[in-house]
Amino acid sequence: MSKPGPDFSFESDLLRQGFVQIAGVDEVGRGPLAGPVTAAAVILDPDNIPDGLNDSKKLSATRREDLFGQIMATARYAIAEASVAEIDKLNIFHASHLAMTRAVQALGHVDHALIDGNKIPKDLDCPAIAIVKGDGRSLSIAAASILAKVTRDRLMVDLAQQHPGYGWESNMGYPTKRHISALVEQGVTPHHRVSFRPVHNILYQA
Repeated sequence: MSKPGPDFSFESDLLRQGFVQIAGVDEVGRGPLAGPVTAAAVILDPDNIPDGLNDSKKLSATRREDLFGQIMATARYAIAEASVAEIDKLNIFHASHLAMTRAVQALGHVDHALIDGNKIPKDLDCPAIAIVKGDGRSLSIAAASILAKVTRDRLMVDLAQQHPGYGWESNMGYPTKRHISALVEQGVTPHHRVSFRPVHNILYQA
């Protein structure tokens, strides 16, 4: 029996408490060796929720693209990122929270946020709860995961044209065998996270 997908129960509970503008928040790109970390915040219209929302990792690229357009047409949303320089300065955990905070702030007025994960960004300007594996439990967080992933994937495909050989158009900056080999053979680009050990070791090898 397959596990049930996300639903609107977290949002419905908050709506009954009097919260109206409820944003689901998620980020993608913690693990890659290259590229920014990207976050999205989404306030779904309870009366017009696209069918098939789920954790972006469980959807095909084609389905994500389709839902990306539907979410943008029916919901309030904002997308933000933290740069490679910010990741290297702050560490990936704090940079991820920075991207999430920027996405929520870019939405404007938010009554309450639903955050994917087990920690709430400390600089949020609204009440929030953290939901472990929230992209598979909350429709709003699932929508945010889709916007963040499609946006970041598109960026990495664009960057792959500028820096061919690393396979970013398919690995999205994650440490695949091809990516590591290219790092050794072609070197480190300005889009690599030098604080991440595989990049650091190549950049500063004796």
